[in-house]
Amino acid sequence: MIDPRFVILAALLPIAGSAAYAWDTLHGHTQPNRVTWGLWTVAPLIAFGAELTQHVGLEALLTFGVGFGPLLVLLASFADPKAYARLTPLDIACGGLSLIALAAWAITGTGNVAILFSILSDFFGAIPTVRKAYAAPHTESATVFIASAVGAVITLLTIKPADWGFATAAFPIYIVVGASTIATLILIPRASGQGGAGGPASRRRARRAAPGG
Repeated sequence: MIDPRFVILAALLPIAGSAAYAWDTLHGHTQPNRVTWGLWTVAPLIAFGAELTQHVGLEALLTFGVGFGPLLVLLASFADPKAYARLTPLDIACGGLSLIALAAWAITGTGNVAILFSILSDFFGAIPTVRKAYAAPHTESATVFIASAVGAVITLLTIKPADWGFATAAFPIYIVVGASTIATLILIPRASGQGGAGGPASRRRARRAAPGG
């Protein structure tokens, strides 16, 4: 393990990445899906509160960071009229599933259950952006997802062997997997000739994804 204070850096990375994404949104370079980024704000902050009730230490700062950062993106999306605003049936369905997960947490009121359902809520909220990252990678930026994944890895490295458990490790592990997946979907098409952001395949996928991301 590494010094636990590195988790402060781990928490700052996704906030910095989200700030850069918000800046790109304000300048029309990215088009965030508001359902995703709204739920990415709510779910981690609930998980952060649940981690505190489970007496998670500094490691909980990462969860706070991955919740506060998306709030910046969400606010920026309302300042940019080019940001996606229309909801598709997929957005509504995923948002509904996320809200059901949060409601399930509210009914149980148990710390670890709250973390589990917050992860499920975050996952369902991510689906529209996963789809958009594949179909229209040029409307996304991989920086924020890479920063979040790196921050989560750092957080996992700070956990003492005796402290490993669901409360301390579940959300960082989820962030590593989820953020890495989205970053890969964004970067791989850009690196290929036919599937890149400016290639014919990308343009066809962009047209299919355009209504709501």
